[in-house]
Amino acid sequence: MDAWCTSLTNIDETNIRLRGYDIASLMRKQSFAGVVFLLHQGHLPSEAEARLLDAILIGVCDHGPGSPSAATARLACSGNRRDLSAAVAAGVLAIGDEHAGAGEACMTIIAAGLKRAKAGSISIEAAAAHAVDEAQSQKKRLPGLGHRQHSTDPRKDALFAMARELGIAGEGVTFMLALESAAARKIKPLPMNIDGVLAAILHDLGFSPEFGKFLFIIGRVGGLTAEVAEELSREKAMRIHVPVEYDGPPPRDVP
Repeated sequence: MDAWCTSLTNIDETNIRLRGYDIASLMRKQSFAGVVFLLHQGHLPSEAEARLLDAILIGVCDHGPGSPSAATARLACSGNRRDLSAAVAAGVLAIGDEHAGAGEACMTIIAAGLKRAKAGSISIEAAAAHAVDEAQSQKKRLPGLGHRQHSTDPRKDALFAMARELGIAGEGVTFMLALESAAARKIKPLPMNIDGVLAAILHDLGFSPEFGKFLFIIGRVGGLTAEVAEELSREKAMRIHVPVEYDGPPPRDVP
């Protein structure tokens, strides 16, 4: 059988190296966010890049027990008190296109919009307006805009301010702000949510679109473990009961 090839981690009897760096040195000199950056980008981040990635991880770590991932993790724990990993895994499996997948989709729109701006020698604002028109014509929702609970996502201004202060904010941030403005003009006010914010910043940090979902998973696992721990310590087993109303056929005889 041919050996698996990897450029990520090399281990032997006395060493563990991530992307060539000794893990003990990384433990002393880097943050967890910095090592996540290293593993995905192949090089160590600047202090500003690591700090901003850490802030995004904090921003996505938890959004209450009512979010799909946390609710799923708690439900799994309510019925299975022994396998905590199963409960956390169930929460991760609830993450998809509708819940946290917008970051990846948004990064794809940003990349396409900026490519269109450069290829057509048009402004980023014009490219963003085109993206809104395209979504309307295809009757698709714009990822990264709108929120079921927040009229203004409190994480947006904090992360964008940090990105500017740290010198990271670039075309990704510019495009998403232009997209938000174009959507407000052409559709209705749709406040940017955390998916749109992280998509803009991750683009400016040089990550590929799929990292938008990876990053959410990495951060949200921290919150899921806390949600499961609280369910286990404070609640009784099988305490979650979902109201069910039957609306099928009335009782009938088998012919």
